[in-house]
Amino acid sequence: MTKARFDELIHPSTRLSLVATLAAADWAEFAFLKDRLALSDSALSKQLTTLEEAGYVATERRLSGSRRKVRARLTDVGREAFNGHIAALQAIVADATAPAAGGSA
Repeated sequence: MTKARFDELIHPSTRLSLVATLAAADWAEFAFLKDRLALSDSALSKQLTTLEEAGYVATERRLSGSRRKVRARLTDVGREAFNGHIAALQAIVADATAPAAGGSA
């Protein structure tokens, strides 16, 4: 079972969307992520760098013809952090929606 742990690094909406997208794939191409998240090249690069420095994401740069292509994936550490963050968010929502003990809200 995943331990619920709120993760400040993942929590900002752009990073949360990026990590959630990566969690659903083995590898994701930079162009796909850019389009899916509606980010500029520089904004996506910045988010990937931040997550990569934390050990949450691995990137691979390769040549395809004359073009450089970048793809990214979640690392095991990143997947564990994401799952813990989701569990923490679910606990927060469950606590907020649980009936109050012994009376009305």
